[in-house]
Amino acid sequence: MNMNVKKILRLFLCSLFISLCYLLPAYDFGLTFNQNLGVSGYGSDSNFRYSGSLVPRVSGLIGENSDYYFSAGIEAAYLDGWSFIPELLRTEFSFRSSALQLKAGRMYQSDPLGLIASGLFDGARVSYDSAMGSLYAGAWYTGLLYKKRINIEMTPSDYEQTNAPLDTDDYANTYFAPKRMVAALGWEHLSLGGELSASAALLGQFGLSGGEALNSQYIEGKAMMPFKAFSDGLSLSLGGGFQLIQQSGEFGTGFVVELGVGLVPPIPLSSKLSLLARYASGASGGNAFAFLPVTTVGQGNILGAKLSGISMFSLDYSARLFDTLLAGISSSYFIRNDSKTFNTYPLSGEDGGGNLLGNEFFARLLWSPFSDIQVNLGGGVFLPSMGNAAPNADSSWRVELNVILYLY
Repeated sequence: MNMNVKKILRLFLCSLFISLCYLLPAYDFGLTFNQNLGVSGYGSDSNFRYSGSLVPRVSGLIGENSDYYFSAGIEAAYLDGWSFIPELLRTEFSFRSSALQLKAGRMYQSDPLGLIASGLFDGARVSYDSAMGSLYAGAWYTGLLYKKRINIEMTPSDYEQTNAPLDTDDYANTYFAPKRMVAALGWEHLSLGGELSASAALLGQFGLSGGEALNSQYIEGKAMMPFKAFSDGLSLSLGGGFQLIQQSGEFGTGFVVELGVGLVPPIPLSSKLSLLARYASGASGGNAFAFLPVTTVGQGNILGAKLSGISMFSLDYSARLFDTLLAGISSSYFIRNDSKTFNTYPLSGEDGGGNLLGNEFFARLLWSPFSDIQVNLGGGVFLPSMGNAAPNADSSWRVELNVILYLY
């Protein structure tokens, strides 16, 4: 470890210690140790990766109407070499007065679908609760976040910046996420009409990195309703979003739709069967652009495809085998919606001319013998041979083990 990394780690730990001491008079302290082991590859090729992170957190009250939450972490990761990543995580102050609440700091924020702008953001949010639901408005900045935490890949330069290796000698240019401003105005009601839950939002993002900025605006909504007339365990969710995009003097539109069906089978075993279908527009010419989210949420556990220009159909079954053991298995099929937008694996170096990318199978075991220990074992494979886009491409596979210890 070079001297610059040591200085950064010392400064990070000292700042954390001082903050904890300052908040000591009234606090709730916790410490989480998270470890990940994984082996993945394509065909017969494989690589090993490990990461371990230590995350202390402090929360408490400030007077009668305010509270704070502070968390930070440091991660040691190995993939073709070691890297050490300090990070300020959720750190927010909130104030509540009757039905009004104000939050400021580094907070978790998500759009109704969780597909457009979701994750940690720096900024402020004000919300008002009423009998008609909760109204909120907020504004956030992304340029001070660790780039892999928020994962912005809207433009080629965003993608290059996000996926460039972290240089410990040049944190200023290799650590931070692309600079964008995000604003949102939303509404949510968790029990509309007694059983229906619904949410809607207007969002806008604006590029601040200079050059030919890409700006976009979104309107989206989602609703979920149980269907007791057919089965006590049947539920339906429907959501969608429409996007306006401006870049280099051009204007275009994109959209995404999502349908989900959940069924709790009437059997003694506690289990659930879920069907999820998503469609995101591709570049079909004219003013029809590929749907472009602010934050990239990988589709599937193995393929991890960006949502733009992709259709996904997923069937998932999970069951609680014992009080401490949960098992799940899923099958997801992927289709590209046009021949231009999606151009990564399994198409790298091969394009069979078709749009059927292939199928992914993934299984997971979650074991929690005690409330402060959680063990997650998962593995799966993506098979391009089950499609016609690149049927001769190597299969992609991964086996992973995650262990979380809640030390306090």
